[in-house]
Amino acid sequence: MWNGDAFLDTLVVQARLQRENRAQSEPTEQKKTRLIRSLRESLGEFELTEADRPTMLERVECDGFIRERVELSAVSGLTFGAYILIPSKPSGKLPGVIAVHGHGYGSRQICGMREDGASDNGDPDVYQHFAIQLVKKGFVVIAPDVIGFGERRLESDLAVDPNAPNSYHTLSTHLLMLGKTLTGLRVAELLGTLDYFARRPEIDSDKIGIAGFSGGSLIAYVAAVLDERIRASLLIGFPNTYQDSLMAVRHCLCNYTPGILMQAELPELIGLIAPRPLFLESGDADPIFPAHGFTKAVQELKRIYRQANAEHLIGFDLFHGKHEISGRYSFDWLQSVLAKGEQ
Repeated sequence: MWNGDAFLDTLVVQARLQRENRAQSEPTEQKKTRLIRSLRESLGEFELTEADRPTMLERVECDGFIRERVELSAVSGLTFGAYILIPSKPSGKLPGVIAVHGHGYGSRQICGMREDGASDNGDPDVYQHFAIQLVKKGFVVIAPDVIGFGERRLESDLAVDPNAPNSYHTLSTHLLMLGKTLTGLRVAELLGTLDYFARRPEIDSDKIGIAGFSGGSLIAYVAAVLDERIRASLLIGFPNTYQDSLMAVRHCLCNYTPGILMQAELPELIGLIAPRPLFLESGDADPIFPAHGFTKAVQELKRIYRQANAEHLIGFDLFHGKHEISGRYSFDWLQSVLAKGEQ
């Protein structure tokens, strides 16, 4: 056979059978421990740094909230910016949310700004300025800049094309050659963000959630699996199966993790968050994370949460829309579970 379609299909089937055979004799807790370890190992290792005192870059009074800009560090040799949105009249310690953007021009896109930093007073794009929506619900929100986008594009990419939309391909390929992954680097920085955020005086550190969109949901779910300080997770425009999304539709290289399909399908990996609260959101016309894959993921995750006696802590919404944020139910859900401190 000259082409490799059937060959690839055979490998995928073999991986599924291997997973199923292993599951028959493996206790649930042992399996969970193994998958968390495998997920961590698949990301590659990065030299972490003890965060120095963050550098305050700006503090701006906005409509109903204060916006700060800080410079942080989590991985040796790298720094990054993050916006912090704080309700103007906080009452005691507040729940916090880490808001994670995906492809686009960075944290400004979710914080109500245009790419140049000016206020965006037009109609919101697919991100719906969701960090602002969350701060107006009473959360303190931190929105870190994900490497590869916006102000964190590589100078080498911009030298070739000053309008290069991102640097995920260069970062992904170079890190893979070094036995590391871009997801691993992004998660390391996200967990460093959590370290800083949990120490903020406005934050109730027992009530920290995470909300990610698209590629931001990838690093959000991995961070939540690896760190139980994240008490509730909202994943938008990403929950699906590998078979129906990454393996069926051409995606960005930064979504792929070497060897991961030999360990588990995506719903099972997301299910490692259980029994902590989880909400899944997707558009019914999303072309890259299709509705039928989302529905399969929801059913499998409901089974996992039922097995953990936590089915009441999982929610989902398949709204009428494309690859975009809705928030029609999920933001109120996040507010409710963090306010109650449900576990």
